[in-house]
Amino acid sequence: MDEQNLSTDHVRLAVIQQLEGLRRAGVTHWKRIDPIEPSKSVVTPQAPTQKSVPQAPTGNLTEKSSSTTVSAVAANIDSQSRRPFELESSPLAKKKIAPLPIIPNQFQPLDLPLADRIAGLAALAERVKSCTRCQELASTRTQTVFGVGNPEAKIVFVGEAPGADEDAQGEPFVGRAGQLLNDIIKACRIRREDLYICNVLRCRPPGNRLPAPDEAANCREFLDGQLAHVNPEYIVCWGACAAQNLLGSTETIGKLRRQFFTYGRAKVLCTYHPAYLMRNPAAKKDVWEDMKMLFLDMGIDLTAKTK
Repeated sequence: MDEQNLSTDHVRLAVIQQLEGLRRAGVTHWKRIDPIEPSKSVVTPQAPTQKSVPQAPTGNLTEKSSSTTVSAVAANIDSQSRRPFELESSPLAKKKIAPLPIIPNQFQPLDLPLADRIAGLAALAERVKSCTRCQELASTRTQTVFGVGNPEAKIVFVGEAPGADEDAQGEPFVGRAGQLLNDIIKACRIRREDLYICNVLRCRPPGNRLPAPDEAANCREFLDGQLAHVNPEYIVCWGACAAQNLLGSTETIGKLRRQFFTYGRAKVLCTYHPAYLMRNPAAKKDVWEDMKMLFLDMGIDLTAKTK
């Protein structure tokens, strides 16, 4: 495989993913930045051992308009490449790579003041209320279940999908599994309101079945939008559905546990869903080990006695 071609495709893929993430989060334009005149430009020599990184084409960034759409830039990058961008035909798709290296930066976290985070999340929630992308879910739901919690939370909990209680109350994790989750939160010496909690889906699947792949894909824009606005340092995926969908993995939750992945700037930890613990109480000790690992990474020893 041509190493230079692979590097170029990798950079192009990363740029397009970040632009798509901006679009999902609601960013559509940015102000034009005039190019620096050649006579005033400053060239910093690179170290001999450092490889130069191919730069994304900027052809239409300063022409015809004082602002540029994210979609236009992504299209421009594709049109100036040697062939149309297709993930399936890219050398990256042929190269066997573990999930972790290709997952970060699928979306661009937003470093926003609190008021803008609240407004952005509220706008997303309004869009979710009227969403009919999944016709079956839209026709059977009582209401959508967007997410709740602190818009500046350090930790985001991501679950699977709303159940009957969540569908009735409009809040994630309020049923029996939610009560067990509350016990776990209390054992970790934090409060539920300190976290931000959401799901892969924002509508209840009939009969509490697993989310279908197309349903998760339809709802991904909203999940990424929430994560981008909250911009957490840690994400906890509760159960295989949440972990596999967020990380793009097919591994079992047992194999995804006890390690950190990355998504954007956040460290991602995967553990068993509270509903699974209700059926398999012996696994509670495994979840407790995962929580200790999470908090120890934050510099907090959950085994230490409190005064």
